Amino acid sequence: MASGTSSPSRSGESRPRVLIAGGGTGGHIIPALAVARELVSRHGAEVLFVGTPRGMESRLVPAAGFKLELIEVGPLNQVSLRTRLTTLVRLPLSVLHCLRLIREFAPGVVFGVGGYASGPAMGAAILRGTPTMAFEPNAVPGMANRLVGKRVQAAAVNFPPAAKWFRNAEVTGIPVRPEFFSLPAPPKDAPPHLLIFGGSQGARIFNTLMPPLAPALLESVPGLTLLHQAGARHAETTRAAYEASGADPSRWRVEAFLDDMGARFAASHLVMARSGASTVAELAAAGKPSLLIPFAAAADDHQRSNALVMVNAGAAVMVEERQLNQPDLLLHALQSLLDDPLKLVSMAENARSQARLGAAERIADRLMQIARQSSR
Repeated sequence: MASGTSSPSRSGESRPRVLIAGGGTGGHIIPALAVARELVSRHGAEVLFVGTPRGMESRLVPAAGFKLELIEVGPLNQVSLRTRLTTLVRLPLSVLHCLRLIREFAPGVVFGVGGYASGPAMGAAILRGTPTMAFEPNAVPGMANRLVGKRVQAAAVNFPPAAKWFRNAEVTGIPVRPEFFSLPAPPKDAPPHLLIFGGSQGARIFNTLMPPLAPALLESVPGLTLLHQAGARHAETTRAAYEASGADPSRWRVEAFLDDMGARFAASHLVMARSGASTVAELAAAGKPSLLIPFAAAADDHQRSNALVMVNAGAAVMVEERQLNQPDLLLHALQSLLDDPLKLVSMAENARSQARLGAAERIADRLMQIARQSSR
């Protein structure tokens, strides 16, 4: 039996039930799993996930021991007309599917975390009068959350600018692994170290741009070392590009994956990364200065909005993809940061000021409050 359905009931009371809908990317489903674990361990709740076959939830949710129901629904935003029409045809059926799931599972609250499955499930809950709560990790909500934002009972957001889209929004932050909040800073006498982090699958633009820049960057910053996470599909070609550049091989390393991200963050003086919500939350929790390059094709340009929050806090510098046709601009930005240790220290303090500890607990507590109110 799944861990989401195995906790004993307390004192003979019926167990609260929570339906968690959505996913697609890690930025949606990983925080949702953290909340689900809190619901089970602290509240004895029974949890059911609703997702799609194409999202990361199809792999991560069963692996975490939770039950997952799949519905057929796709994207509407920034897609071809054919894809949009296919989604519109499937949408009524996916809402009907969710209506049946809600009727059978009878949750006290439906928690929409954004992504393809969130819209139909939240819409079905609203139609049935089942209480709802939304989670929004980005500074600008996706389409599903924008549509239901004013009809939910409550919302948990990561960035303050997102609160205006929802009723009863609380800035909780994103659930982040606890160890990120207590990472030590690099030793004062340690040479500068740059972490280039492209996410679990790497960032092709990082893999293309950084190897040719490496010789000049390493020459201009004494003692600098680089660790470049390139993704499984591109690690060999990225490594070959560094070798072809002539950069000192003792000062750079390319890896497909980074298992111990806490240790990697702790050793770095600067992180170059995309600005997905989970990455930004980890940078804040770890107190890491960053150079952020938003993914230009992200829906609603939400990565740029995420990055701007950190830039405005004095925690990051942003370089946009459209500026990368001038490679010297990226080189200069990295040099300027790595050559200024005092600025990096200040940025680190500003990054930590954006962190929010205990997000999963706060979100789970709010869900239970709504569920208890609905059962009265």
